[in-house]
Amino acid sequence: MITRETVLKALSTVLDPDLKKDLVTLKMIEDIDINGNSVSFTVVLTTPACPLKEKIESDCRDALNKQFGQEVQVKINMSARVLSNRLDKLVLPGVKNIIAVVSGKGGVGKSTVAANLALALHKNGASVGLLDADIHGPSVPLMFGVHDELPDMKEHEGKQLMIPVTRHGIKLLSIGFLIKPDQAVVWRGPMVSSALRQFVNDTDWGELDYLVLDMPPGTGDIHLTMAQIVPVTGVVLVTTPQDVAMEDAKKAATMFAMLPVKIPILGVVENMSWFTPAELPGSKYYIFGQGGGEQLAKLTHSPLLGQIPLVQSVREGGDKGMPAVLDTQDATQSIFLELSKRVAQQISLLQTDGVK
Repeated sequence: MITRETVLKALSTVLDPDLKKDLVTLKMIEDIDINGNSVSFTVVLTTPACPLKEKIESDCRDALNKQFGQEVQVKINMSARVLSNRLDKLVLPGVKNIIAVVSGKGGVGKSTVAANLALALHKNGASVGLLDADIHGPSVPLMFGVHDELPDMKEHEGKQLMIPVTRHGIKLLSIGFLIKPDQAVVWRGPMVSSALRQFVNDTDWGELDYLVLDMPPGTGDIHLTMAQIVPVTGVVLVTTPQDVAMEDAKKAATMFAMLPVKIPILGVVENMSWFTPAELPGSKYYIFGQGGGEQLAKLTHSPLLGQIPLVQSVREGGDKGMPAVLDTQDATQSIFLELSKRVAQQISLLQTDGVK
């Protein structure tokens, strides 16, 4: 006989491939409905970008067929509810997870990765914001084609709050919105720290599954300030294959490990992994060498999240305000979408210890 209890018993044999616990224990099964020989329910994933969604659905069907036979009719709704890894809810209370995208060296495409990662997470169903924390070299306004925009203001409990600019479904904030395009930001550390605090504390970010921080290169004041004022969930390291970029990225990873509250490394992204000419889409030229990203991943005991080729369309998309992940014809779109799934997957893994 099919009952709620027997359905849950069958589904308790299905494990989440990442969290290594069964779906019932993880409270991922909801809205069970039984009508004769038909069973319907909802599987609530821990991220809409789950790369193993199809496997989980298939395992659920197999478990119910094993329990009740092949004649049972099964309808599964796959939903998602991004969980929060944060304990501190006093800062950015509506933001569930905060991802810092960092590099030790400039010019490795960190902002390109941050922009496309944010958009890919959104395309996979998440609510996302992007904070341009590179005060001296803001690039988010240009990359999203909103360099002429200004954040709106609102009053809340007697306090003036900025409202992020929205573009392509992403909430954006950058010092680039508040200065002229040709104006240099010549500020000392205290002024930079003050601006970042305002971006965090005096902004209405609303409810977000992920807030992506586009950090400046290096290991300076901005990194220390953000680590102090923002409860970062994890770090994505961006490097190119060459040794000098990898060595600088390794220093950035070391800095996060030295902080009073250690911030985990979610993984490594190797940018400019190879050059592929438009007229030769099947060719790969390793201009900057090979293996740097994989080596950095091993050194930081984290996964290699993705390798992004050096293609002209990625640069052109950023310059035109249309990042590559928005272009269905761009060869890198699928790479960025897969990258976002792996980042979301790593964040889900951080929740394992908190699941009872």
